[in-house]
Amino acid sequence: MKKMTKFEKLGLEKKLLDTLDDAGFTTPFPIQERTIPVLLEGNDVIGQAHTGTGKTAAYSLPMLQLISSKQGIQGIIMAPTRELALQITSEINRFAKNTGIRTATIYGGQGMGIQLDALRKKPEILVATPGRLIDHLKRGTIKLNNVKHAVLDEADVMLDMGFIEDIQFILDLTPEERVTSLWSATMPQEIMRLAETNMNSPRKILVDSDDLSGAGIDQSFLILKDREKPDVARALHKAGKKSVAIEGDMSQNKREDSMQKFRKSKADILVATDVAARGIDVPKVALVINYDIPNQDMVYFHRIGRTARAGAKGRAITLVSYSSVGEWNEIKKQTNVKMTDLNEKLGIEFKIPDPLKRGADTRRRFDRSRSSGRRFTGRRSSARDQYDKRKKVQHVTTRSYFSKKKRW
Repeated sequence: MKKMTKFEKLGLEKKLLDTLDDAGFTTPFPIQERTIPVLLEGNDVIGQAHTGTGKTAAYSLPMLQLISSKQGIQGIIMAPTRELALQITSEINRFAKNTGIRTATIYGGQGMGIQLDALRKKPEILVATPGRLIDHLKRGTIKLNNVKHAVLDEADVMLDMGFIEDIQFILDLTPEERVTSLWSATMPQEIMRLAETNMNSPRKILVDSDDLSGAGIDQSFLILKDREKPDVARALHKAGKKSVAIEGDMSQNKREDSMQKFRKSKADILVATDVAARGIDVPKVALVINYDIPNQDMVYFHRIGRTARAGAKGRAITLVSYSSVGEWNEIKKQTNVKMTDLNEKLGIEFKIPDPLKRGADTRRRFDRSRSSGRRFTGRRSSARDQYDKRKKVQHVTTRSYFSKKKRW
């Protein structure tokens, strides 16, 4: 008698189990184990989990099981960036191969004609960025009156980009009787208000505090003056490194070209803004460099989670400006693993001026349940422009650290 797999115990049906088995998936990640049965029962979910822990499967497998083919659009997944939307689509298509369910991706920067062709094939699931989805809704090329499942992925990023009103507009066009799941690295007040307004007694499935260690990641940091930080992408190019960049002002073709080069190892280093990089799943990333520290501790753990995917080992280095030492100390308090002090290891002395020391002592405390304080108003494009200009380069990921044996 064949032994029941752990995925089978979650209530998934055979056609999905066969797909998972073919892909070599036998043991669910904790977020999947806790979330899949809840969504299959028709309950709403607020989820908070590390990047690289199978979040997409956690919400897409129940959706694939509960919707029907040839019944119109029944599932919508909203994501903040084009790259994440395309990645989610790719994952869902992999799980859906035995179901007959079609998926379409709707995002800005791609020609409307291509998306209209995809919609004519009558997909059951839409993965979309909010702005372009609203464009289609206003044109009448998409209708959401038959939606039974709605997912908000990386909700805190969509909040920072000024998308909350857009999300509310979209959800208002869907039936009240639907299963909704919201996924976010942090849970600011605006996100919780969105949940209260649009969700029905959601089950909260949050990452345990013990998981905030970045286990499996060798973490280190270097304190230096702001002016000592170079223009990353330009410096790497001058040094002859195979590097690519992605950021908000680039055309979609250039962004996709950069990601393809990095995924296929034609480039060793990817330089990305925080928003552009959120949710990108690239296996075997050896090193993550935080060019600037993030504004909240949970975002730090999501960033470094670009390495050590799915239980592998990796390394993360954070460059800490003198003016950011206070915030960095708050992040260090959340980790349960010893970090390497590169100043001490390399004999690099630093002396923080007294005014900055006093500022560090009185800085705001990081609180993953509170907003980052960044609220945007005005036109959607204006909010995106302001966000991209302010974020600049946030972190770097590279495949080649371990193979080249560089000393830090």
